[in-house]
Amino acid sequence: MHESFLDSVKNFGLEWSGVFTILFMFLICFFLWRTLKLMPRTKPVQIKPEVKSTIGWEEIAGVDEAKHELREVVDFLRDPKRFHALGARVPKGVLLHGPPGTGKTLLAKAVAHESGAQFFSQSAASFVEMFAGLGAARIRRLFREARKHAPAIIFIDELDAVGGRRGSDLSGEREQTLNQLLVEMDGFNTSGDLVVMAASNLLEKLDPALLRPGRFDRQVFVSPPDVSGRERILEVHTRDKPLADVDLAEVAAQTSGLTGADLANLCNEAAIRCVRRAGLALSREDFDQALERVIAGVQSRRVFNDHEKSVIAYHEAGHALCAELLPSVDRVHKISIVPRGRALGYTLNLPDEDRYLKTREELIDHMTMLLGGRIAEQLVFGEVTTGASDDLKRVAQIARAMVYEYAMGTAGAAQRAITEGDADSEQFRRVRDEEQQELAFEAARAADELLGSHRDKLDEFATALLEHEVLERAGIERIMDGVPRMQRTPGRGLRVVAATPREQPAAVVAAARAPAPAEPDDAPRGPRPSTPPPATPGV
Repeated sequence: MHESFLDSVKNFGLEWSGVFTILFMFLICFFLWRTLKLMPRTKPVQIKPEVKSTIGWEEIAGVDEAKHELREVVDFLRDPKRFHALGARVPKGVLLHGPPGTGKTLLAKAVAHESGAQFFSQSAASFVEMFAGLGAARIRRLFREARKHAPAIIFIDELDAVGGRRGSDLSGEREQTLNQLLVEMDGFNTSGDLVVMAASNLLEKLDPALLRPGRFDRQVFVSPPDVSGRERILEVHTRDKPLADVDLAEVAAQTSGLTGADLANLCNEAAIRCVRRAGLALSREDFDQALERVIAGVQSRRVFNDHEKSVIAYHEAGHALCAELLPSVDRVHKISIVPRGRALGYTLNLPDEDRYLKTREELIDHMTMLLGGRIAEQLVFGEVTTGASDDLKRVAQIARAMVYEYAMGTAGAAQRAITEGDADSEQFRRVRDEEQQELAFEAARAADELLGSHRDKLDEFATALLEHEVLERAGIERIMDGVPRMQRTPGRGLRVVAATPREQPAAVVAAARAPAPAEPDDAPRGPRPSTPPPATPGV
């Protein structure tokens, strides 16, 4: 009976095997169809020249050099005969690069509006998918659509998402997409009726084949605006906002290092604050509070005990006193022990002018100011807290940049920058680590000597902060009245200059070669302003 059951099963399988095979193939086809349906389909975004929401040249300020470069592309697309008469051809590609928020995408939108040409835009991130060949197909589709409407402009945002150096992609999909982009830009079937514009924040990570002439003929650096550029940007963003007693030139001078996006956010935050207080026009106080919000963050409601409040007050007092005494550090505009964002307190330094170069002494001065808070804690309470973690990170970054990038280590150090391949031997790395430590120790010794010799002023700053929580520039000048700034003499380090007639100091204080403010993190190596961000977060 058992054998008869097995025979019946076998017979059933033989009779219905064809049906099962057809059903199985149907399920496979259904699965493939569903997979194709789920694959993302991103169509290039075509921006018509007559769209009302586009941006013109008058809406962009603070990037005059980039606008000048792009105006030539616009003029060529408007009147190509004038250029063809002299044998000139339009650049095949224009690469806009620079820090985030400087207006690269806005410039592309302005070119689309001003040129009158068809404009196609797509993010580079949409080219890279998990399915092999999909990115290359999208590249071909983008250029095919653009050639149908030639002359046209193609804009690829965040180019580094697909244009990184080849050899680092394990799947090969990104490199296949990049190869297709290279072929479309300067391959066998290319024509001269397309202009490719792209934007990237990471120029150093792009593939060299993408950057060569013939693909991106022009590389336009969009730098943060200078003081006059910031004033024009503020004027653009306050056109539709009523102003009361606001001097935009003064606001521009106080916002060194901020980009166009930061300034737009600043104006918007000032308008929001004006609405909250039921005002009719934006005041100077609105901009001051908005600047603090942009730099330091939102005011927190954390409550500290008396000891923690004293530690924070002395910490910020140490920052402020070092900044007031050192000759090349920006003057302190405001000190606060009111917590904002991640900072439990902050010292706001505002530069007098934009600066593009820094000396070794200025970098050490900035490290001295950063370490002033931690040294003040040690001097007053005999111990340090975790509040100086951000200061220590910035000191480490500056010291490393001084040794590895600027050859500003000890006096006997090799006067050259250090590449990645140089740091091979253990002894080499140990010597460089010792140089970084010595730079930090030099700044710490200077801060200890400055605060120790002006302990009474340190106590005055801390007492005023504990009483008022916030000190403006007028209060700082009142405390420092009669106290001269240090002066650096070649070969003699720092010394006290002659004091005002109201108070003549009896002692001459020397600090080990203290210098001035440096850009936090690593100071930039281009035409960017090298002034540090205005706020020095404290504890």
